[in-house]
Amino acid sequence: MSDTPTDPEMPTISTPLVLEDDFTPEEIEAGRIMFAGECTFMLGAAGLDQIPDSNVAEIAFAGRSNVGKSSLVNALTGRKSLARMSHTPGRTQQINFFDLNAKMIIADLPGYGYARAPKDQVAKWTRLVNAYLKGRAQLLRVMVLIDARHGVKDVDRGVMKMLDKAAVSYQVVLTKTDKVKEAALEQILENTRAELAKHVAAHPIVRCTSSAKKIGIEELRADLTRLAL
Repeated sequence: MSDTPTDPEMPTISTPLVLEDDFTPEEIEAGRIMFAGECTFMLGAAGLDQIPDSNVAEIAFAGRSNVGKSSLVNALTGRKSLARMSHTPGRTQQINFFDLNAKMIIADLPGYGYARAPKDQVAKWTRLVNAYLKGRAQLLRVMVLIDARHGVKDVDRGVMKMLDKAAVSYQVVLTKTDKVKEAALEQILENTRAELAKHVAAHPIVRCTSSAKKIGIEELRADLTRLAL
């Protein structure tokens, strides 16, 4: 799919475009409390032997380089620099683990699909992430982040197929939705849902978010809290 053009002069959405399921006020509050708890950086694992042992519910965040994973983790936890952000794609070279109040572990996976990264480094990242995803019993879901301006790309499809094969449940989260016109976002949503229908391990609900404008953050917190608890 070709990149969806954006128009900086057009008004953008300020609320989630589609609420595909409803959360009660109590669930929204439970999500707020969960992510307002103490969140600490555990470690950055550059090898499979460094991945921490745990029996706590775990959620992983995956996506193309510079899709906004770190920004989303920071927005969810209400911190400015919990997950380090970089404007240089491919900068994150390890799996970063965060302990959320001893009730959930967040794993920030290395970005994939950055063409300028050395091939041997890409291969190393790929082996590490694949081994982690396939062997993590407490991993409840992988959140696959897709830039709303561009939609699903071939490199995303490759990751989805790998997750299908490994029987790892995953859910698509559209990021940077504040940068897309509402009509364009509706088309992206339609295309994304059609894509997910082809994948056996994909969760059917697509979340729309913007870390900058805090769009969809409350709902995503509630969703992840419901899943973990």
